[in-house]
Amino acid sequence: MRIGIDCRLWEQTGVGRYTRNLVLNLQKVDRNNSYVLFVRPEDYGNIKSQIKNNKWRVVKNNIRWHSMAEQLRFPALIQKERVDLMHFPYFSVPILYKNPYVVTIHDLIINHFSTGKASTLFYPVYLTKREAYKFIIKKAAQNARKIITPSNATRDEVIDHLKIPENKIDVIYEASELKTQQSVVSSRQYGKYFLYVGNAYPHKNLERLIQAFKKVSSEHRDLKLILVGQKDYFYQRLELKNNSDKIIFFGKASDEELAKFYTNAIALVIPSLMEGFGLPVLEAMSLRCLVLASDIPALKEIADDNAIYFDPQDENDIYSKLKDILQNNDKYKEEKLEKAYDRSQQFSWKKAAEQTLNVYESSLSL
Repeated sequence: MRIGIDCRLWEQTGVGRYTRNLVLNLQKVDRNNSYVLFVRPEDYGNIKSQIKNNKWRVVKNNIRWHSMAEQLRFPALIQKERVDLMHFPYFSVPILYKNPYVVTIHDLIINHFSTGKASTLFYPVYLTKREAYKFIIKKAAQNARKIITPSNATRDEVIDHLKIPENKIDVIYEASELKTQQSVVSSRQYGKYFLYVGNAYPHKNLERLIQAFKKVSSEHRDLKLILVGQKDYFYQRLELKNNSDKIIFFGKASDEELAKFYTNAIALVIPSLMEGFGLPVLEAMSLRCLVLASDIPALKEIADDNAIYFDPQDENDIYSKLKDILQNNDKYKEEKLEKAYDRSQQFSWKKAAEQTLNVYESSLSL
């Protein structure tokens, strides 16, 4: 087969991390098929340097995702490369593309969180774009040979909201790529802290986490909350409302910095109202960091009974669990950490690549 992969989001968080790890591990597990990677010009050199197989071709294109050019010009570019199967690792599929393809749908969060609060756009413009999103993702799912989801929770959402038959969907778990760091974050710099990793979109529910933290930190004067994530509009707005020396808006962290933060935190706290997978939970478990998480399907699927759960709609429950961890930290670590680490080792990017290759091969036999 000649397989195409849309790599235009290579350097982005989330989908970019998924795409990078999939591509790098497909090189290890597939010696038979040839590949064409469609990349942005600014990423070309970096990606080209990581491709070690002469059956792999890297093609530049200046077509942005969520653009008219994506819908009108991208299909012709793909067809020019004569791929047998295309993989779109993100829902933004050109609806004019009629050849066989696989799409990865990471979540359907926008279907549930539909207010303009989740966008910086003028509200009518946001509503128009949201309707376009719903149309494109439904068409992408309907026309795909196969759909990959990162969890059973997202699979169930796709079945329910997009009316896709279950036998068309393959659940393939993602994995952590962080490694334990020998050096550590200075305790003199941060002291005792809870950690949050991710963006600040409204469904992440950070307002409730911050209010719960303020309550517990009033009883523990040396306690901090560190939030790690790209400082976009939503983070900046949150920081303006919560100017405190106890709350640290760190911004984007390198993998090395991130590993250090996990290693030295009291616990990772993920208060999301909805997730498609929950990679920070898996990263924390792999680095023996205690996990405190929302009692929602995707996070429970990943962490199983190796996390401490709370009701994300209840600020007092979040406060209660934070306080409980501070009082019983050693007990929880003894109960949870080794089992959580063992659980994290069941997730592998190599395994994900092998399963994805099986999806490719089965897609062309349909």
